[in-house]
Amino acid sequence: MAYDQLKLDNQVCFRLYTAARLVAQSYTPYFKEMGITYPQYLVLMVLWEQDNRVITEIAEKLKLETNTVTPLLQRMEKQGLIVRTRGVVDTRQRIVSLTKEGKRLEEKAANIPSCLIHNLNEKGLSTEDLTQLAPLLDKLIDALP
Repeated sequence: MAYDQLKLDNQVCFRLYTAARLVAQSYTPYFKEMGITYPQYLVLMVLWEQDNRVITEIAEKLKLETNTVTPLLQRMEKQGLIVRTRGVVDTRQRIVSLTKEGKRLEEKAANIPSCLIHNLNEKGLSTEDLTQLAPLLDKLIDALP
């Protein structure tokens, strides 16, 4: 190979991509039981934190474009997890609110983070390791455009 810096094992981006994919994959059994996907779980977490949000707020919180979030919200609305209504002050805005079913899923999801941490602990990754990783990832995210 002419350029050592192009080796796959030398790419931070590959490690991040692989870790993100595998973390999302590890959630799959929990989400199947709940009838949701990983992106839907992320939206639900945003709404469980604070309900009745404008679509742009959700997109911003998830670091996604609104044209990526909108189809996701449409599917969630068809599933009966959320409702989208027009804003009162600005009718161009769409307010996203949890339905009873969307709120009910919060209780079902409450144990997911601790289950995943337990699984990681069993594989040799300590809670302290995870605690140290979070600020490093935040720093990386903030450094990227």
